[in-house]
Amino acid sequence: QVHFRFAGHQICSVFLYLCHKMFTVEHGFPHQPSALAFDPKLQLMAIGTKSGAIKVYGAPGVEFTGLHKDTTAVTQINFLPGQVSELYAIVPPTKKKEKKKQNKTKKHTNVHREISYNCSITPPPFLLLPSATRVTVLLLLKSCDLLCIGTEGGGVYFLQLPCLSLKDNQTLLQDQVTKSLPDDYRCGKSLGPVESLQEHPQQSGKILIGYSRGLVVLWDLSTRYADQLFLGKQQLESLVWERTGNLFVSSHNDGGYSVWPVTSSNTYNHQPVTSTIPYDDEWMDKLLLSVPCSSSPVLLYSGGMPRASYGDRHCLTIQQDKEHITLDFTSRVIDFFTIQSPEPEKEFDDPSALVVLLEEELVVIDLQSPGWPSLPTPYLAPLHSSAITCSCHISSVPPKLWERLVNAGKAQHGLQQTWPISGGKNLALPSKQQELLLTGHEDGTVRFWDASGVALTPLYKLSTANVFHTDCDPSDDPQDPSDDPDMQQEEEWPPFRKVGCFDPYSDDPRLGIQKISLCKYSNKLVVAGTAGQVIVLGLSDERSDHLVDVSVVDLLQDREGFTWKGHDRLEPRLKPAPFAPGFQPLVLVQCLPPASVTAVALHAEWNLIAFGTSHGFGLFDYHRRNTVCTLHPNDSLAMEGPLSRVKSLKKSLRQSFRRIRKSRVSGKKRTINTPTSKVQEANAALAEQEEVAPVQRRIEPRSADDSLSGVVRCLCFADTFLRDGTHHGPTLWAGTNSGSVYAYALEVPCVGSGRVSDRGGASESSVCVEAVLGKEIQLMHRAPVVSICVLDGRGKPLPDPYEASQDLAIAPDMTNAHSVLIASEEQLKVFSLPKVSAKTKFKLTAHEGCRVRKVALVVFSSAAQEDYSEHTLVCLTNLGDMHLFNIPGLRPQVRYDCIRKEDISGIASCVFTKNGQGFYLISPSEYERFSLSAKVVTEPLFSVQLDRLLEPTPAG
Repeated sequence: QVHFRFAGHQICSVFLYLCHKMFTVEHGFPHQPSALAFDPKLQLMAIGTKSGAIKVYGAPGVEFTGLHKDTTAVTQINFLPGQVSELYAIVPPTKKKEKKKQNKTKKHTNVHREISYNCSITPPPFLLLPSATRVTVLLLLKSCDLLCIGTEGGGVYFLQLPCLSLKDNQTLLQDQVTKSLPDDYRCGKSLGPVESLQEHPQQSGKILIGYSRGLVVLWDLSTRYADQLFLGKQQLESLVWERTGNLFVSSHNDGGYSVWPVTSSNTYNHQPVTSTIPYDDEWMDKLLLSVPCSSSPVLLYSGGMPRASYGDRHCLTIQQDKEHITLDFTSRVIDFFTIQSPEPEKEFDDPSALVVLLEEELVVIDLQSPGWPSLPTPYLAPLHSSAITCSCHISSVPPKLWERLVNAGKAQHGLQQTWPISGGKNLALPSKQQELLLTGHEDGTVRFWDASGVALTPLYKLSTANVFHTDCDPSDDPQDPSDDPDMQQEEEWPPFRKVGCFDPYSDDPRLGIQKISLCKYSNKLVVAGTAGQVIVLGLSDERSDHLVDVSVVDLLQDREGFTWKGHDRLEPRLKPAPFAPGFQPLVLVQCLPPASVTAVALHAEWNLIAFGTSHGFGLFDYHRRNTVCTLHPNDSLAMEGPLSRVKSLKKSLRQSFRRIRKSRVSGKKRTINTPTSKVQEANAALAEQEEVAPVQRRIEPRSADDSLSGVVRCLCFADTFLRDGTHHGPTLWAGTNSGSVYAYALEVPCVGSGRVSDRGGASESSVCVEAVLGKEIQLMHRAPVVSICVLDGRGKPLPDPYEASQDLAIAPDMTNAHSVLIASEEQLKVFSLPKVSAKTKFKLTAHEGCRVRKVALVVFSSAAQEDYSEHTLVCLTNLGDMHLFNIPGLRPQVRYDCIRKEDISGIASCVFTKNGQGFYLISPSEYERFSLSAKVVTEPLFSVQLDRLLEPTPAG
């Protein structure tokens, strides 16, 4: 719920899309933007999308969204100045292909008005214009009482606001204009669609009407007569007035623009004052003319590039005197505007910033600083600048770590300029704690985002590419063009400048980040990638040039008969490489075979990392730089040992008697006794070995011959009881795709109960970390293990490393028996430790297609009682529903419909926070943030001062 205050008069509410009682807010860049508008008085920007959404943005924290009930593309938006209401054109879905020409979509369009505080937009009955013509352009007069509509048939219609009634006596059809043209200009040809409508900047009631064929008419609304006709011969693209109204500029499809004088002495104007083609024969899409605090105007236009050489470029050019820069983007230009003084009595436009909406990002250019640099965006940052491959959330970030990350980010971005879009006032209280969202990307980068509030702000970017030799290393590049005079001369024109951070191409797909783990207390970070690389990084405030230590871990241990047919490993650099302030690599662990890393765990207090792939998992001591152990999950010999878990005789007898009873009951129904039926009976008996409670559902057994059975799905470190119920110590738990769980007892120097003094005189070789297989658990139905968590004697999760030792969390209960919670795709189960006997379980079904996809243990704090909280298990299934269970009893508490079951990428990308919130991708560039907690809610709260109180008109 968004509270929106109208000039102190009343409070209205904007309801975002809610899942039952789940609060949601969106982060990131709108998917498939299609329209842009700006209100200079309120300093608010609106973006429309092809899915029918309208998103309004002001100062950081001031944002809200409206959404059409039907999927209808928004093609144009116009603010009613100072009123936070919008006029916009929508396009119903169509199967016809769009024209390749940018920003000139012409489809059947309907126009309506809607008050923006109604979030779910329900339009009034469609306004059907005469002749069922198609709308091409809208113009809202400054008086806000008249809307001009240009059409594809060449007619211009006028609607009275706010009632949207058609003024028949004002309609201007193309025949009326054609009668006023000279005979030699008519030639029996149509004038074409209306391409542009522009109001005179100084004389109200006069508008420029530009037709596709090239004709421009200065039309007087009061006299309904053409004051002047400008007989252009090139196909018209756009029009723009000069501030004084003495001239205007037209852009054309030949890549040129013309300057036309506006005088009262001559009705017909055949020739412009000047006509310029800055580049070559390419159409110019849109042109703006702004006059800064000097006599030299600034000319801005998109397109206009030579077809033969730069036809695939997306460009926008800025010209002022001899300064000339061509902004080169990586995605198509949708629209742009300048932020300038809204006061009409001012002598100059004084533009301060240029805002460019691209297909994949928003770029803002500072027009007042030398060189016209780009400004970092506090919101609307393209999360998908490189495709997102994984994500991780960190709650309650320590202030010191936060400060160091902010400083590292400032070193990358330079000085932070004031954000020019400043409408509204953010009323949300400062967050009590700082939150980080980490996203891993296909290009090997990890981006750190400030997720403390509504605006998801970029903080810092880490790149892992410089740890390796890639195909695009600078040393491998051809000769620098600056060293070749001929090449340098060719590069001088056009004066391109790469702008924006959206880059859909990766230098090497092996660099992709698959897993991230961060210890916020020791400032240690682990990132794992597609080619089996696992990098341990530490935080540094100074630049460093150093060589990264490399350790190779063979998970198969040179097993005979195996041949790796996948991609090669990334080659590490053999010379010191420069690393900027921030996270810097300490050691690189390379898994062999170089398969993608599927799981990673970090325990900074023990200096250990664990990593898993489809070929096994390993344990590495990054402090001593040595491999502790490796294991291939399908290696049955590795499972043999004195501590291996075996079925008890009592349990085996009990299951045998159950099978006998079931066979007697069902024996009378059997009529066919074939080998096939015997196999089916055996499978059915396996599925029914354990009793199923009425509120639960049956589980489908899986084959043990699954080709992906060796994939390691999860890893977990814990200080618990594994050997016996008296001595606790470090352990490592690993879960696989075949329903196997392996538990290792670890010998970590100076860690463990009652063993520190025993190692005082030990030699250097004996202080290495050791691992001994302690337990193996094979889930009966072989469902993939999604999560493993050890619970203390109170049934609560163990604290993170350093939390208990530094009094940052309540110490775990080590006096009572521990337990382990294992979540598979089909059931949740709690085992007691150290005997590993089942205590309680909850089964989900396979017959209805329900599989567990994500699991997290969340702390829900009471909104009524400050010091009360509960640990809850949150489970997301492949149907998109959210289940909450208490622990360790696993009693179902509540269920929500959260994500559409068809949204496979959204379910796969979901990540939970420790305080009851979550993130998932609703598009490649947008996260939806939801809150399951009644206390921890992220919601927009802001105010906007309006010129006058709005009175909504009835819809129809």
